[in-house]
Amino acid sequence: MTDSVGGISCQEAWDKLSNEPTTTLVDVRTRAEWNFVGFADLSSIGKAPLFVEWQEFPSTQPTPDFPGRLREALSAANLPCDGTCNLLFMCRSGGRSGRAAEATAEAELGHCFNLIEGFEGGLNASGHRNSLEGWRVGGFPWRQK
Repeated sequence: MTDSVGGISCQEAWDKLSNEPTTTLVDVRTRAEWNFVGFADLSSIGKAPLFVEWQEFPSTQPTPDFPGRLREALSAANLPCDGTCNLLFMCRSGGRSGRAAEATAEAELGHCFNLIEGFEGGLNASGHRNSLEGWRVGGFPWRQK
C-alpha cells in the first residue's frame, strides 16, 4: 500500500461508517461473491455499500477504468466524488481492496482506506477463512441474497 492509502480494521471501519455521514464502504469483490458469500449490511446505520468489481467475473480481468466506474457509482448514490469523502474498500481478505484503494487514491476521488481483514479474513492453519478475522467473524452486520 502507498502512503496515500491507510489500513483500517473492521471495527475502525464500522465506527467511521456509523459516525461520519460521507464515509462510504466500497465492496470490490465479484458479483458471484456478493451473491453467494454475502455482503456487509449497513441498513441499521442508514447506509448501503457500493458494489464495484475490481476484477470482472468470471474472467478475473481487471475492470477497465475502475475509478471511472466508482465515480459513476458515487454519483448515482448522491455521494461526493470530489476528494472530500472517506472511501473504505473491502474484498475477501484485503488484497484486491488494497489495489482498488490505491487506484482510487491516484484518481483523487477521496481519502482511501483498505479494510485489511476483508469480509472473510485470512486463512487459518487448516486453510479455511471465516475463523480468524474479517467482517463476518467480527460480528458486524451482513446478509446473503
